[in-house]
Amino acid sequence: QVQLVESGGGLVQAGGSLRLSCAASGRTSGRTFNSYAMGWFRQAPGKEREFVAAISWSGGRLIYADSVKGRFTISRDNAKNTMYLQMNSLKPEDTAVYYCAAKTRTIVVPTTPGPYDYWGQGTQVTVSS
Repeated sequence: QVQLVESGGGLVQAGGSLRLSCAASGRTSGRTFNSYAMGWFRQAPGKEREFVAAISWSGGRLIYADSVKGRFTISRDNAKNTMYLQMNSLKPEDTAVYYCAAKTRTIVVPTTPGPYDYWGQGTQVTVSS
């Protein structure tokens, strides 16, 4: 089993920055964090969970939602089993619960929630205007 724990959420004013972290532990089928594709998703009240960003196992492929391109940066440190989301120039519409997700045994990097195997519990990000 793989456990994911997000941290770093909070309340910030519009234009501010936050850095989310997602720490992974455990393993599945003998595979560990450095073989997983990872993603960030978010869900605002009354809305469906939406894709934010994703990163391949090596960090060589990065994918962003159009709404966050140029403002958010996804990265990972496989030595620390941790993924990050640096969020700059935050807007009130970025307010949501942010979730990290892991896709094991894959060479693709999914941008929809369905293919991901493991999820964290979420961390709240609130951007005030």
